[in-house]
Amino acid sequence: MQPEAPRLLALFGGTFDPVHLGHLRVAWEAAEFLDAEVRLMPANVPPHRPQPQASAAQRLAMLRAALRGQDRLLLDDRELRREGPSYTVDTLTDLREEIGATRPVVLLVGADAWSGLPGWHRWQDLFGLAHIGVLTRAGHEPREPAELQRQVAARRTGTVADLADSAAGRVIDIRVSALEISATQVRNELAAGRQPRYLVSDALLAEPSLLSAYAAPGSQRD
Repeated sequence: MQPEAPRLLALFGGTFDPVHLGHLRVAWEAAEFLDAEVRLMPANVPPHRPQPQASAAQRLAMLRAALRGQDRLLLDDRELRREGPSYTVDTLTDLREEIGATRPVVLLVGADAWSGLPGWHRWQDLFGLAHIGVLTRAGHEPREPAELQRQVAARRTGTVADLADSAAGRVIDIRVSALEISATQVRNELAAGRQPRYLVSDALLAEPSLLSAYAAPGSQRD
């Protein structure tokens, strides 16, 4: 009897400042498409974007609340426990030390991040540590610089089974819903004293203190 192949593990990073329904829906669709365990991984010091407005503890609390009631999307706080810039290559190296070299891992990246991949720290090393799933919305085809095209030409696949056959090295496009929600939009709503209903999980609205980092000045009682 053949041993059962290890389940795919996918990582979805970001600042999650705050986590919103766009994040959650994309992560859920990737989990369904890949039949994978997906870990949401908040960055400590994101190297390619402004620093988060909410603290690490606040972002963790929001994620824990948003992920309650299901067991397919999990929380991974390893980047928050590591000092310095949250370089993805370091995160994947740390993960490999934990889970070993053979379990298939998929790094989930949005189309904009994918286009900018050649600007990432040691970006070519990523392919030796994980597969990459490019989260693509209909009508928003990612732009690929020439050096990225050369790197991935022989790595592309349209079949999830190809990802399960090896631990790393393939690239697959994952079509996801085009939910036009941004963390900036949520922060602006809260700063204006409005409730971001249907933009964030009801679990966050049920506990107003979770969103206090973005509240309008003077709107919070002592």
